[in-house]
Amino acid sequence: MELTILNINGKSTGRKVSLNDSIFGIEPNDHAIYLDTKQFMANQRQGTHKAKERGEIAGSTRKIKRQKGTGTARAGSIKNPLFRGGGRIFGPQPRYYGFKLNKKLKQLARKSALSYKASSNNIIVLEDFSFEEPKTKELLKLGNNLNITNKKSLFVLPEQNKNIYLSSRNVQGIEVVTVRRLNTYEIMKASTLVLVESAVDVLHATFEN
Repeated sequence: MELTILNINGKSTGRKVSLNDSIFGIEPNDHAIYLDTKQFMANQRQGTHKAKERGEIAGSTRKIKRQKGTGTARAGSIKNPLFRGGGRIFGPQPRYYGFKLNKKLKQLARKSALSYKASSNNIIVLEDFSFEEPKTKELLKLGNNLNITNKKSLFVLPEQNKNIYLSSRNVQGIEVVTVRRLNTYEIMKASTLVLVESAVDVLHATFEN
């Protein structure tokens, strides 16, 4: 698959780049995408939720009324879960939500997500660029030139670029990641995938290893 390389003005440079069909042209595996996305979202959960059980509630352990003769159910503690202010039955406890996935399955999921973007013509290859200083206005101008202003876009860089990252931090709908941190969830969430030219070679090398 070949794509035309665009410059920062949104115009063709006259050059083309070839995308590897073993990465961008496979038959997508929906279940692999589901599992990888599920793992990514599970890993974002802190899992610090906690409710106190009856043994952790502050309160007297005195028997609050006599056992028989009251006409109501027997009760032995003010910390009974049936009473207001009592402990919670089977409440949430701190836990880790993450789970293991095989490396090959995660790779298949990312390839499937990239293939979906390629098949729907939602990939743009942009020539290498950089900002002398963080400028949100410059990134917004670039978005206008590429006609991605009102779309969720994911810029993929070959390596970390502080000025580009800081320029995007205050722009809604634009995310910037490096090839190393590219994941299935971010690819599927984005409407348009913007690959910086030098990131294509890094992407190919990453999946070949």
